[in-house]
Amino acid sequence: MGRILFKITMNLLISYHPELQIPLFLIFLAIYSVTVVGNIGMIVIIKINPKLHTPMYFFLSHLSFVDFCYSSIVAPKTLVNIAIEDRTISFTGCVAQFFFFCIFVVTESFLLAVMAYHRFVAICNPLLYTVAMSQKLCVMLVVGSYAWGVTCSLILTCSAIKLPFKGFNTINHFFCEFSSLLSVSCSDNYLNQLLLFVFATFNEVSTLLIILMSYVFIIVIILKITILFLYCVPDSQNSRHKVKVASMFYTMVIPMLKPLIYTLRNKDVKDTVSKIMDTKIFSY
Repeated sequence: MGRILFKITMNLLISYHPELQIPLFLIFLAIYSVTVVGNIGMIVIIKINPKLHTPMYFFLSHLSFVDFCYSSIVAPKTLVNIAIEDRTISFTGCVAQFFFFCIFVVTESFLLAVMAYHRFVAICNPLLYTVAMSQKLCVMLVVGSYAWGVTCSLILTCSAIKLPFKGFNTINHFFCEFSSLLSVSCSDNYLNQLLLFVFATFNEVSTLLIILMSYVFIIVIILKITILFLYCVPDSQNSRHKVKVASMFYTMVIPMLKPLIYTLRNKDVKDTVSKIMDTKIFSY
């Protein structure tokens, strides 16, 4: 198995249009550089500022870590494939690339669902927030996301390793993706495709349902508050004036305040960035 080579082809871009080699390399390098700086910077900022040691930023730091990891699994090899003519990768390297990529992609989808649940608790149960989102539960939710990512990746990777491959294989992709591996197998891969479909469907549907349900409950709570405030009052001239004032408030004043609220909420982040910049300036 270790001697089997896979050729990563990008013939739709480079082989037919060699003049795109340098522009593509620069574009991919810029994208990857921004990804690394942005996500690592976010992790460092959250780590060094005690004010950001909250459930929301705890989840955000892991989301940044996951984004950095799966981008780093694909981007460097892609840059090498663009820069040189020899775009081969060993079978072991190809399987390893898919294994780690699958872990972080699945983990990210469940982290997004966890963050949606966190918003639901913060808005719909504010009095029970500290109890419902305890540090222990936050850690368990994050560990569970990683564990399920590893589980899915192990099962799919093991199913791919058992497939027979012969000699030199060409993958028409820019990295070792599962369906691309199946396409170059020299045997019937129906069960592998079915396995991929089951896991992909379960992961997408379950996380989507969690996210949608969380936001549906949030919207319902907001609507209930609005309706109770505006219309559950005695029908009098004075009450109608209150309704008008309240309507003006939530249609005009609240939209004006939202940017200010978001800015104040991110003040800790901005303060941390300012401190880092000041430290670098004074160090020179």
